[in-house]
Amino acid sequence: MMHTAFFGDRVRTFALTSDLILELEKKSEAGIGSLCLRFPEGHFRHSELVEIIRLSLIGGGTSPEEAAALADTYATKRPLKESFPIAVAVLQAVWSGAPTQDNAANG
Repeated sequence: MMHTAFFGDRVRTFALTSDLILELEKKSEAGIGSLCLRFPEGHFRHSELVEIIRLSLIGGGTSPEEAAALADTYATKRPLKESFPIAVAVLQAVWSGAPTQDNAANG
């Protein structure tokens, strides 16, 4: 399932495919169910947030190199309030199966 939101310099598509979910589970050492349940409550590590952003950018069609650069610039080095809602929306899309769109992306 996909999510679209403004990130960095434009509206981007974010998605976690089954292969990327497996990679996220390896990198975070947590199951996807656990991430989906605890993340919205604010129980997360910064590295998990960055990985969700990076991997979901790749799933949304961004090259791995560009996704890493975007995640480093706009997730790692910026306030949590900017990337946290995107990460939560991506996990909610995985959980519910419904695509989501950020209202800020619509103007």
